Amino acid sequence: MSVRSTYDAAGFGAAYEKVMAGWPADREAVTVATPFGATQVNVCGPHDGPPLLLLPGGDGGTSASWSAQAAALARTHRVHAVDLIGRPGHSVPAADRPLRTVADLTSWLDALLDGIGADTVDLGGHSYGGWIALHYALHAPTRVRRLFLLDPTGCFAGFKAAYLMRALPMLLRPSPARVRTFLEWETGGVPLDPDWLRLQEAAAGYPSVKPVTGPRPAREALRTLDMPVLLLLAGNSRTHDARRVATRAAGMLPRAETDVLPGASHHSLPHTVPPGLNRRLADFLGR
Repeated sequence: MSVRSTYDAAGFGAAYEKVMAGWPADREAVTVATPFGATQVNVCGPHDGPPLLLLPGGDGGTSASWSAQAAALARTHRVHAVDLIGRPGHSVPAADRPLRTVADLTSWLDALLDGIGADTVDLGGHSYGGWIALHYALHAPTRVRRLFLLDPTGCFAGFKAAYLMRALPMLLRPSPARVRTFLEWETGGVPLDPDWLRLQEAAAGYPSVKPVTGPRPAREALRTLDMPVLLLLAGNSRTHDARRVATRAAGMLPRAETDVLPGASHHSLPHTVPPGLNRRLADFLGR
């Protein structure tokens, strides 16, 4: 049976909307046209608030991943949470112009910011979304006021071999059961929101295109990044050694604040909120 044939579009859509039902009442889904396809952005918060763009993780991540942050951040910002093109969600890739390179990703975000009418944004990303956000900040530093990264992957260190081995069965033949087993292992048995978990399971077999991957940003480039950066790492992350990542990042980013969140795991962020996380983000973005 092919991966595509295992995907239940109706089940995914229902799970997505159930999670999004917990967002602020003013939330609206907006479609932004870009050369690389139609991008769905879930928007909430004051119309005159400074724009904040949020990028989710790559495997099963959607804009719904920010459900635990949306209301808190929307008190002061106009929140724009993005479904990545070619990944689970409601964005639709262009048939004639796929995203293939880091330059494509940064061009897509240029067009997305133009489409929402934002000359500059605060920018945040989790996991793979953090990798994209960091590359974009290096590409267009004048368009990013502040940058926060939640347990980003591929930015300052590689993956642990044990993490990749555990993930391999889920990646090769995704199924709801394999997704659940992997998430239970990575999060160490921490109780997960059942609606969020159902959405991750429903994303199994989503007909995604191959994600853009690439090297870590160059050390020399990171040393030129002259903007405030907040790097929050999951203390129990099984993707990488959080404390080693914090040390490396602090030595490369000139204006970085780094912290390791005890008890948090990579895949429990950001939907399972460690104590103080939303306050840290709000304080950082409000300066």
